[in-house]
Amino acid sequence: MSKSWLLRPSLAIMALLTKSNSALLNADKNPVLNRVLRWAIYNHFCAGTNSREVSKAVEDVKRLGYHGIILGYAKEVVLDPVEALEHTSSGDAKYGAMHYEVIDEWKRGNLETLEMLGSGDFIALKLTGAGPIALDAMQAGQPMPKYLDSALDEICYETNKKGCRVWLDAEQQALQPTLDEWAIGLMRKHNQGGRALLYNTIQGYLKGSKANAERHITLAAQEGWTVAIKLVRGAYIENEIRSLIHDTKEDTDRSYDAIADMFISRKMPEGVQNLRFPDAALFLATHNAKSAEKGLRTHKERVLAGLPTTPLECGQILGMADELSCKLLQDHDKSAADSNMGDKSPRILKCIPWGSVGECMGYLYRRAVENRGAVERTQHMAEAMRREVRRRVLG
Repeated sequence: MSKSWLLRPSLAIMALLTKSNSALLNADKNPVLNRVLRWAIYNHFCAGTNSREVSKAVEDVKRLGYHGIILGYAKEVVLDPVEALEHTSSGDAKYGAMHYEVIDEWKRGNLETLEMLGSGDFIALKLTGAGPIALDAMQAGQPMPKYLDSALDEICYETNKKGCRVWLDAEQQALQPTLDEWAIGLMRKHNQGGRALLYNTIQGYLKGSKANAERHITLAAQEGWTVAIKLVRGAYIENEIRSLIHDTKEDTDRSYDAIADMFISRKMPEGVQNLRFPDAALFLATHNAKSAEKGLRTHKERVLAGLPTTPLECGQILGMADELSCKLLQDHDKSAADSNMGDKSPRILKCIPWGSVGECMGYLYRRAVENRGAVERTQHMAEAMRREVRRRVLG
C-alpha cells in the first residue's frame, strides 16, 4: 500500500469485501478467504478473535514499551448517508426479547473485553454494536433507552473498579449529534471529582467540530464535571454528507490543531465569561506526526513554564504509523528523565481492534481510507524494511 498504483486496487478490493452480501466474499463464511486475509491484513492490525489471542496480543504490545492499549470490539453498523436522512422517528417502534438480548450480548462482549485490560488502559465502545434499539434511538434523536443506559452504567462501574477508562467511538453525522447528548449525560454521571472515566470523540474533519468542542467545555464549566475528549480527524469520510466536512485537508489540519490547543492551553471559548476552564483530559488519536508533535510540544512548554495545562495522552492504531509511535515513546523517555516534567509527560498508547476477520474488515477499510494520505507516504518505511531484510540475510 506504500505505492499509489497498488493502494487504489487494494482499497477497491477491501471495499468489495466489506460491502458485498455474497457468502463467497464473506471472510467469516469462506475459510480460504479467511486464511488469506489473516495472512495479508488481519494479523498485522488486529488482536485476535478470542480472549486467548487477544490477551497475547495485548501482552506483546506492552512488552514493546507502550504505556497502555485501547481495545475495542470491531462490530458496528454503517448507514448509507441518503437513507439516514430519510429515517423517521422510532418512538412507536416495538421491540421483542431478541432486541434486548442483542444489548445483553453487546454488554457481555464489552465486559469480556474489559477482563483483558490492565490499569490505565481504555475500552473502546461502539454503540451501534448494541443493535436496533440503540441505532434507532440515535437516528431518531431520542434520549438513551433505559435498557442501554443501564448496560452502559454497569460497564462504566466495572471499568472504574478496574482502573481503566472508557471511550465512546465516533459515529456518522446521522447519529453523532444524539451520541454527543448521550455522552454528555454519561460524563455528568461518571466524570465527577476530577475523574476522567468516560471520553467522547470529536472528529476534526467536520466544520462544526470546534463549536462542538466549545459546547462540551462550556457545559462542563457550568455544571462542574470533567470533560474528556478523544480527538480524531475523522472516520467516515466516504459515508458522510460532503458539505459537513472541511473543504480541504489543510482546513481539517487547522481545525484539529486548534481544538487540541484549546484544551492543552485551557482556553475558554470566545464570549464565555465568569467561568474557569473545567477539569479536562485530552487524548490525541492521530497518525499525523506534525499534529502529534505540535500538541506534545505545547504541553511540554506549558508544564516547564509552570502554566496550567490539561492531562494529555497520545496514540495510534497498531500497525499504522508505528514509526511515529516509537519516536513519541523515545521523546516520552527523554521528557520523563527531566525532573521538571515529573509524571506529566504524556503516555503513548496503541489502539487494537478485535473480533472476527469479517467484523474487522469494515473497521480496517475505514481506517485505510481515513489515513490514505499517510499510507501513501509510507514508501520510506517499506524501503527501510527491505534494507533490514537484506541486512539480516547477508549478516
